[in-house]
Amino acid sequence: MTSKNPNNLRLSGVTKSLGGREIVSALDLDIAAGELICLLGPSGCGKTTTLRMIGGFLSPDSGVISISGTDHTRTPAERRPTAMVFQNYALWPHMTVFDNVAYGLKVRKTKKSDITRRVEEVLELVGLSHHLRSRPGQISGGEQQRVALARALVLEPSLLLLDEPLSNLDAKLRVRVREEIREIQKRSGITTVFVTHDQEEALSLADRIAVMNNGKIEQLGVPDEIYRNPATPFVARFVGTMNLVDAFVHGGDVQSIELPSGVHVPVTGGERLPGGMSLVAIRPEDVQLAAVGAGAPGTIVRDIPLGHYRELIVRVGDQELRVFDSALRRWASNDVFVTISRASTFASANQ
Repeated sequence: MTSKNPNNLRLSGVTKSLGGREIVSALDLDIAAGELICLLGPSGCGKTTTLRMIGGFLSPDSGVISISGTDHTRTPAERRPTAMVFQNYALWPHMTVFDNVAYGLKVRKTKKSDITRRVEEVLELVGLSHHLRSRPGQISGGEQQRVALARALVLEPSLLLLDEPLSNLDAKLRVRVREEIREIQKRSGITTVFVTHDQEEALSLADRIAVMNNGKIEQLGVPDEIYRNPATPFVARFVGTMNLVDAFVHGGDVQSIELPSGVHVPVTGGERLPGGMSLVAIRPEDVQLAAVGAGAPGTIVRDIPLGHYRELIVRVGDQELRVFDSALRRWASNDVFVTISRASTFASANQ
């Protein structure tokens, strides 16, 4: 499938209130043509409201929504160069799967032979070829969501809007379908906005991620930047697993983090940290353990097997740190020595 008119998307000062509460606050966002961007955040952060304004299903109270330089702020949904996959499927129960997917093409008066080819192609892609003649009530919820995805993809839109489209799929199928979405997006060049609360989806799919909280974008960047260099404590907490510790950072050539208990944990790598009292963010994979060494003394108090890795809870002084360790590694003793290979800092509330 190919998109005839890949579009860029620009939101300028977009604001929306619902029920007397501001849901989206003066949002600015510029998306390049052909880019897949994920709006990532918890429930109620404003990501779906933003998506619905882009699609024309809600009107902003203020601000401008433009696609390829054209102001579409007040353009009705049916006249926008977009296709949207809703979280609640929005399928016609009296139509077959084939007819649900083909509906938009029929409205556009596409040739019958092209309709058949394109519908069969996209249903094969989402794994529903065997349900061509089934009705929505005869298939599972996950299959209904895949029909909704197929209905959007078959239109070959310039701008594809996806509102948590994988949330009702089982784990294995979710991985497969997100890979297919990414493959289609790359091949077609469709500018895509993908809403999710799932960090793994966002990190694996997106060219860039906009992390939203309370109607605002807390950080916008490529997945590795979001994960490795969170801009705020909220991003640090929300994206992945993070140890957050109020501690005193000792700078200089030999860096260490002094925990509230007075224990010093050496920092052996990463960027130089500013000295002083800080909120220190440490990823579990950046906590290194050794049976002997010059690190801070610690004790493994819990060992949680998680398949391909283990999560250890290690007490250092009066602080517990989460540590990711190899599934194959076994410790002869619970007593270990702890160092940190990389950390980042934020202003501390205790400063």
